[in-house]
Amino acid sequence: MNELAPPPSRIRNIAELARLAGVSAGTVSRALANSSLVNKETRKKIQKLAREHGFRPNQMAKRLRVQQTKVIGVVVPLGHEQRQHLSDPFFMTILGHLADALTENGYDIMLSRVIPDAEDWLERIADSGMLDGVLLIGQSNQFEAIERVAAWYKPMVVWGSHRPGQVHCTVGVDNRAGGRLAGECLIAAGRKRLAFLADTAAPELSERFLGLCDAAQAAGLPQPLKLGAHLASDIMAEEIASHIERIGNEVDGIAAGSDLIAMHTVRALADRGLQVPDQISVTGFDDLPLAEQTIPRLTTISQSIATGARTMVQMLFERIAGHDTASVEMTPLLVRRDTA
Repeated sequence: MNELAPPPSRIRNIAELARLAGVSAGTVSRALANSSLVNKETRKKIQKLAREHGFRPNQMAKRLRVQQTKVIGVVVPLGHEQRQHLSDPFFMTILGHLADALTENGYDIMLSRVIPDAEDWLERIADSGMLDGVLLIGQSNQFEAIERVAAWYKPMVVWGSHRPGQVHCTVGVDNRAGGRLAGECLIAAGRKRLAFLADTAAPELSERFLGLCDAAQAAGLPQPLKLGAHLASDIMAEEIASHIERIGNEVDGIAAGSDLIAMHTVRALADRGLQVPDQISVTGFDDLPLAEQTIPRLTTISQSIATGARTMVQMLFERIAGHDTASVEMTPLLVRRDTA
């Protein structure tokens, strides 16, 4: 009976493969890169030996040698909302679009959910040597930290609001105009006692509240109530439920700071027997895919997330190439459905 031949020993590095092939390490490196500088027969021999012995070049080491990692850091800072998770539908939506745009261009992703625990948290990411660039999803309450790093680290683009004179490059919707659109939609539906439902610690949410106030003032209505609701899913429903009695007595139009808050609000109102939109109108903010799947379907403000994500990636590539880019502020769009 014939015994099976033992499998070839595994090769660990280019030097070992070069000794086995009887050539220099440089020739092996060029052959594995399919360089025409190595004749065809030698290339085929070296590539065959590499396959037989299970050898794959260390791509990360190669990238570092040429000062390029082909890895982009996608970072979600949660200084203002430490209990929020990446499973949040907004994060999942924008992450999907960012990942598609990056991988289509040959880049890998290093994803980080960061609770800022020190003043230099972003410096440590930018100066790690592991990344070609950074995409931040949201400014959280870390505006100053982002500004400080942007002064010396150019390949960074942030999803968020733009302030006059800021250093860091942002892509995002005009949140104040979006808040005003939501208010105008509620007012057009005959609502006169408005409320904003969200925590306003993040600059984007603060701007949305100010926009709602703009709409109320223009219509001669009282200042909208500000009712706190965090974006963390484990406490959001409970916080909204705690406001329902007050809403039922004092409010007939709600501008929620996000689609998820709006969805929980519609559910809490239904549980109390309040009909949307007959008794209370509700708007969201984001236009997530879920917004048109709820019953009733959610009237909301679109941030054009898909367009914004691809714009972020395009601008990051320009900055990696050494070019400067100006911030982009997109126009919000009212998407009228059933809740207002």
